[in-house]
This record gives sequence, structure tokens and C-alpha cells, in this order.
Amino acid sequence: MLFFEALYCFLAFTKIEPIKRLRDAFISTAHETNEHAWLADYFLPKYLTDQDYARKKAGARWQHEVNSDSSYTPNFIINTTGASNSDSTEQTEPTEPDIDAAEAEFYRIFWELNKTSFEAYLKDHPDTLKNGWENIYINEAGLNDEGTSIYTQQGEQVLAIDVPNKLLLVRVTGTGYLGILAIGKDPSQLRCEASAGIGSYGQTLGEIVSNSGGVIGMTGSGFYDPEGNGSGGIIAGYTMCEGTPYGYHYGDIGYKRIELHSDNIFYICNSNTESTPGTTDAVEFSPALIVNGELMVGGFYDWNGINPRAAIGQSEYGEILMLVIEGRQVGRSIGTDTETCANILKKHKGYTAMNLDGGTSAVMFYNGEYVTRCSNRAIDSRLLPNAWVYGNYDE
Repeated sequence: MLFFEALYCFLAFTKIEPIKRLRDAFISTAHETNEHAWLADYFLPKYLTDQDYARKKAGARWQHEVNSDSSYTPNFIINTTGASNSDSTEQTEPTEPDIDAAEAEFYRIFWELNKTSFEAYLKDHPDTLKNGWENIYINEAGLNDEGTSIYTQQGEQVLAIDVPNKLLLVRVTGTGYLGILAIGKDPSQLRCEASAGIGSYGQTLGEIVSNSGGVIGMTGSGFYDPEGNGSGGIIAGYTMCEGTPYGYHYGDIGYKRIELHSDNIFYICNSNTESTPGTTDAVEFSPALIVNGELMVGGFYDWNGINPRAAIGQSEYGEILMLVIEGRQVGRSIGTDTETCANILKKHKGYTAMNLDGGTSAVMFYNGEYVTRCSNRAIDSRLLPNAWVYGNYDE
């Protein structure tokens, strides 16, 4: 008993930095999972848990002061009509297919690919090009698939290359976590889709994506969830789905809103303001991860809980960045913090990004199947009020 008491005192009160960080991460992790906050509040001194709340309040006040610069315009890889945003002048269509031009256009759009690894893959899989560069479709993203032998310049394993839908899926991994980053090259193909019963009941992510005819989707808004038994119907905060508003704005300082405008650009602003002109789709949550190209988390260990995560954003090239990190699965993925998510997106030239509802809600669905595991292994997806959906969007 004396040994365990001494160990507790050491872990609870030590100022040794690595252990202090782990302790702070434990407190933050517990506080981010509403039903488990008592694990920190009961077992640790009140002043330590109060420090976590104080850090979050300080971070919220800081975030409240930073919003998107409305004058910024991404250097779109794909223009708003979905056609290639090529720098070349208009030319007469050749009578024979221009293979070199098609190949160059492929590598321009999928600039992240490690060309050496992709060429090796083509050598081993010659049928990949049977329908031309513009119709390449590779999909090894399923839960039972091992992924491809293709890698990105950032060192990530490629799971899928979907040229018709201008979509790339890569595996993101790190200490204690794994997940998927989906990169949609055409921002005009993104929208926030409401569940069929929004306001009263939710649907699984797969149902929302399939009903909308989308190609890929991920979690959207948070929702009222008493004791973890919410039906996904009552939205927490405000959302706009294809021009239709739902819910009420978060009034707390530090909550942010990510808005997709008719110009296909993401903007981040404070949740306690009205949606700005031109907004077509929006979700409120916290914290903002990247605003105006600058990281908004980290440094003073705010939002550093280790949990399943979801985030959405936009790169300097206008690409849609959809990130889901699995969690609470010992031996597979415990989860990660918001700073890690921000850094993953920043590696892909993220300019605007926001953290979304994570935990059991953090899942991704692509081409008819779940490609990430829900933290509750008994289900594929919680019932959600809405979802961010990309692909097959005809306004």
C-alpha cells in the first residue's frame, strides 16, 4: 500500500516534464470524453484538473481573436467547373490521344505521389492504364485491404487513387495512432448532407453518403448525447446543409464555425456570429486547427487529449482535406491529439482546417464501405445528424 501511495503521489505531483505531459494528456483525454471526465476529477487533485480547464479557456480566448482572411484565394488545382485548371493556352483537340499530356496532367493533379513508387506499381499492374490516365482507379482502402505499394512524397502509403472523382486516400500513422487522409482535388464536389431525420433522429454515415449519392464522407456536426445514448438527431451548435440552416449558434467563446462558400473556399469564423454571405454549408465545433496557414493548436498543451479524431480543411491548392484518426483500440490505434492532426494537414499544405466531433463519431465511408474502424467495435457508425460528403455532386 505504501508503494502504491508513493507512486500515486509521484505521478500526481511530479514536475518532471515528460511525466507532467502524460498526466496533462490523461486529464485532457478524460475531459474530452464527457462520460469519463470523472476519471480525472475523482482521482487527481482539483487544482490539476482546474489547470486543464484554465488552459482550454486561455486557448479559446486566443482562438476567438483569429479568423480567416476573406481576401485569400487558393491556387486551385481544379477550377470550379471541375475542369483542369491548366496554365496552358487553349488548343485544338488532337486527333490522337496525347499520352504525354495526360500523364503530365495526372502528376500535376496528384502532385503528392512519389513518382518512382507509382511507376513501379504500374510496371507490376499494367492494366491500371487500360482506360487511360484520366480513368485510373485503384482502391485498396478497405478494412481488410493492405493498401498499395505506392507512397506519397510525405512518406504515406497510398490506399486509393480515384482519378474520375479527383480523389486520393493515404494512410497516416504515428506513435499510437493510424487513420486515413482523403484529399479531394475538386472543392465544388463537397457539401454538408443532412440526415433524413435531422432534428429528431440521425442516420449512420454510410446511409447519409449513400442516400446523397456521394463517393466519400466523414462525420459533421456534434449532437446532443446524454450519457452517450443520443440518437444523433439534435445538433449541437449550428449547421448549414446545402443552404438550409439548422440548430443554434454556439455562444461560448472559442467555438468556431467552418463555412464553405459558393466560391468553393473554406472560411473559419467565430460561432457566436451569424453565417456570412455566400455560405452554402457550415459546421460549428472547436478548436480551429489552421487559420490563414498558421497552426492554431499546440505549444501550451491545449486540446492535447488522446482520442479518436476527425478534422476537415482546405489546402493552398483548394483541395479538400478530410482526416479521420481511429482510437480507443489497443493494439491498433489509441488515438491522438489535435496538434498531431494539424501537423498532418499542414504537411499537405493545409491553409484552413477545423477539428470536428471525434470519439465514436469519427469514421470515414468510401465507395460503399467503411474504411476506418469506429471506436465502438460493436457498430460501424453512430447515428449522425449530418456528414461532410464529397463526390457526385450535381447542384
